[in-house]
Order: sequence, then C-alpha cells, then structure tokens
Amino acid sequence: MEEGSKSKKTVFVGGVAEEVDEATIYEHFSTFGDIIEVQLPSAATNPTLQAEAKHRGFAFVTYGSAADAQDAIDNMDLNELQGRVIKVNLARPMKGLMQQPGGNRAIWESEEWLKANALPLSQSGGVRGRNAKSDDAIEEGDENAQDEDAMEE
Repeated sequence: MEEGSKSKKTVFVGGVAEEVDEATIYEHFSTFGDIIEVQLPSAATNPTLQAEAKHRGFAFVTYGSAADAQDAIDNMDLNELQGRVIKVNLARPMKGLMQQPGGNRAIWESEEWLKANALPLSQSGGVRGRNAKSDDAIEEGDENAQDEDAMEE
C-alpha cells in the first residue's frame, strides 16, 4: 500500500477526553466502515510505563477505504464524544519526517549530503588554513600600525 493512499484512509480525532480508550473510539467510528486500526498515542515518554499512562488527547482511525474515512469526517466532526466536542479531519503526515530521509536529524549528518557538498579538510583550508589567514591579518595589522607611527613622526 502506498503511503499517500494510507493517509487518505486515516482520520485524525482531536479533543479526546481522558477516559476514552481505543475500544470507545472503535465503537463510535465503526459505524462508518471497516476499521483497520485505531491508535491512541500514549503520553508516556518511557515505553515501560505506557500501560499506566494516559493518552495524548488525540487518536488516529484507519479505514479500509477513503470513502469510509470521509463519511466519518462528515458525520463526527464537531460532535460530542463523552462530554467533549471532537475535531475530525484527514490525518496528514508529520512535517519534516517525510521531507528528510533521516527524520529530525540535521542534513549535514547524512553521508550523502557530506559527499555531495563538503570538501575534504585538506582542500577546505581547515584549521591550518584559518590560522594562516588570521596570522596574515595580524601581520598586515602590524604593518598598518607601523605606517601610522611613521605618519605621526
């Protein structure tokens, strides 16, 4: 299955109350079509504590067809679920993760980027190149100071 087609079948459900669980989401959203998966992301940062942690207040429901997902959006958006108004729309891929092959890593950490864009240290001037330039600048600065002393006399 293509990644693009999966996102059109997955809906985002925001504003989910703390007492709602995956079974409740499944029960309310299964009337619109065959559900493949219900995800209720945990708020726990430690994987060993996820069982006792609360969820993050949103869910993802993946349907068997895009039409079923659209029916769920049309019927459930801005409706009440256990005392809270929920927002339901098409799920979108996270920004950045789809654009960068390494996820949230800096682009220069990629070997491909380094090979294409970075010069070897010997060609780039490196530390020695910078030190030599700064030494030249200091020497030029001393000559300018000597010239100024000569003018004053």
